[in-house]
Amino acid sequence: MDIGFIGAGKVGVSLGRYLKENHVHLTGYYSQNPVSSKEAAAYTRTTSFSTVEDVVGESDLLFLTVPDGQVGKVWEQMKDLPVAGKIICHCSGLLSSAVFSEIAPRGAFGYSIHPLLAVSDKFQSYQTFYHAVFTVEGPEEKRNSVSELLRRCGNRIVYLDACQKAKYHAAAVMASNLVAALYDEAQKLLIECGFSRELAAESVNPLFLGNARAVAEKGAVAALTGPVERQDTETVQKHLEALDGNDREIYRLLSLQAVEIAEQKHPEKDYKELKGRFMQ
Repeated sequence: MDIGFIGAGKVGVSLGRYLKENHVHLTGYYSQNPVSSKEAAAYTRTTSFSTVEDVVGESDLLFLTVPDGQVGKVWEQMKDLPVAGKIICHCSGLLSSAVFSEIAPRGAFGYSIHPLLAVSDKFQSYQTFYHAVFTVEGPEEKRNSVSELLRRCGNRIVYLDACQKAKYHAAAVMASNLVAALYDEAQKLLIECGFSRELAAESVNPLFLGNARAVAEKGAVAALTGPVERQDTETVQKHLEALDGNDREIYRLLSLQAVEIAEQKHPEKDYKELKGRFMQ
């Protein structure tokens, strides 16, 4: 199977290099920015195409690795080309294959393929793909062909229905982007207590990294510590009284989730009184 890319940003270049490292044959890249496509082609030792028509013509499977808002527009530009029999994929965590409108009458097959990881660097992130779980959404007819390509690279696959994409993407955001927001919230509260920004970061980092490592290695239930886990109602009440506005609401909602985790860790304990503090 010959694989081409439309879009030469971080995801396209990283995924291309990853597939290349796993001996998958790539045709090359097309980008509206010729410099980007040439750079991507040189990095993956493939071809830089000058038109969409050329990369479509040379490829059996095409990844549209462009921003979410551009996926539908790129498909509109290419759907009247000779795409019969071809597999067309995008890598959006949110969008489903429905973005490829009227693809079935053209004899092509559309899929959303998403690696559950953060791609932060065009030339280094491909190394993290070895540990990624990929989600695949789209029609059954060619789904195994797409999945087998990734399984041969050693990746695990989870099939999603189109209606699950938004919830799936929200989960990914909670595990990545919103963790950054929570870190910033802790740092902000320390600054309000008199810490400099630099000292706040230096102080939080060991706590943040140590807990993240414990959760990743042992799971949330085994790793949970703190006043919620030990039913320290007095401490929790003082926290609630010290916070207001969004700060209090963030603490309250996350603590309710922590109570659910604590109940799994200590099924013999009754957390009703503590839970009631967070329901007020």
